[in-house]
Amino acid sequence: MLIGQHVLAAPLIKEYGIEVIPTAYMLIESGSLTSTEYMSSTKPIPRGKADIAMAHALAAEYLGMKLVYLETGSGAGKSVPETLIRAVVDYIGSPVIVGGGIRDGQSARAKVEAGASFVVTGTAVEADPARLQELSRAVHIRD
Repeated sequence: MLIGQHVLAAPLIKEYGIEVIPTAYMLIESGSLTSTEYMSSTKPIPRGKADIAMAHALAAEYLGMKLVYLETGSGAGKSVPETLIRAVVDYIGSPVIVGGGIRDGQSARAKVEAGASFVVTGTAVEADPARLQELSRAVHIRD
């Protein structure tokens, strides 16, 4: 299903001149069935199996992916564990994006402290747009 959507989108991306950044999308178990899991008919990487996530991320780099996106899915019950984020970040050289199940500033900050280069929120901000400011402040860590 996903590659089919890529094929349909490719001519439009070319026509509009959009920069393409190859990104590995890795679905991580969230503790419950998510919309992403259901709609894509995919099986997530177990949240307690950092070695599997590390191997997938490394393979993605070897295949030419420039970013690795670890996500538990839209409306996930649990976010990607910080231990898994740290393991992947320490194992590869590419920037790591983390999303899914991040509902507050404290959780967002924990992802950045674990090594995430970017944090993606969706449902939390959609439900309460005022939360965007809290999340933005939380992830901007100054040296």
